[in-house]
Amino acid sequence: MNPPNLSVRAAPEGDAAVPPCEIAPRVVLFDFDGVLIRGDSFALFVRSRYAGSAWRKGVALLASPLLLLTWPLSRRLPLYLLVRIALLGLREPRYRAIADSFAATLARRPKQFCRDGLSQLRRHQAQGDRVIVVTGCEEVLVNGILRELGLGGVEVLASQLRPGWLGVRPRRHNVGQRKVQSLAEHGVEAWQVAYGDSMHDVAMLKQATEAVLVNATPKLCKRVEKALGRTIRRVEWF
Repeated sequence: MNPPNLSVRAAPEGDAAVPPCEIAPRVVLFDFDGVLIRGDSFALFVRSRYAGSAWRKGVALLASPLLLLTWPLSRRLPLYLLVRIALLGLREPRYRAIADSFAATLARRPKQFCRDGLSQLRRHQAQGDRVIVVTGCEEVLVNGILRELGLGGVEVLASQLRPGWLGVRPRRHNVGQRKVQSLAEHGVEAWQVAYGDSMHDVAMLKQATEAVLVNATPKLCKRVEKALGRTIRRVEWF
């Protein structure tokens, strides 16, 4: 009796098993100020710098004629000068320490954050979505706040500071069209969902498959929809 033939015929290359294609996760963008936190987080930080420093208040008072003169023409320069005064004398290590300390204080404030927004962010994470916080808040500060909230692993694209002779100073303000630019530099060209709260988020919302406006007035909704050329979803988060 001949033994059974146990040889296995090699499958032709065309018959080789092809692994299933991996489906890329959805990309979901969240603004920070007004969406996950109430108010402007970096403005709160700047106010805290003035509240604890009499000499900074004095410098701002001396600069007030220039601030008042330029305010009707553009708010950008007066706000920039106030931020520069708030950051005077802070080198990078010291700034990081102070920003982290303020982040911890802010995270403990009652009703400071939108619980519904944070819950929605976590739901997206649980669904396997790629969540990115795209914000005009400064990078170290927003990362510190998210870390205090247990969201330290979230990707963040934010405004940045740079070293200067008199301390750290603004380098890049990540608002408006710059949010889209920072996403492109980060390798993100398309996203499925975007949550914003103002006209500053229009560029980011426009390229989203689903645009969501958070806690917006009917008037703002109309303005955003006109800018986008389509209707959007509006949510109330508390």
